[in-house]
Amino acid sequence: MLALSRKKGEALVISNNIEVTILEIKGDQVKVGITAPREVPVYRKEIYLQIQDSNKAATDVSGMQALKDLLG
Repeated sequence: MLALSRKKGEALVISNNIEVTILEIKGDQVKVGITAPREVPVYRKEIYLQIQDSNKAATDVSGMQALKDLLG
């Protein structure tokens, strides 16, 4: 993991086309702005983990068996 210090208004660039800017700092909360191409998905980590869990559940073998049974 790379740890960087940034002040309000400062930014960092990832892979030439993603920019992360520090917009605001209030106490223990930091507001960041992310500029990225539309085809690059950006999620909060907790949402990303929920999506992964949902995808795993959708491909669950027992679910596939139920689908096979339904289709006969």
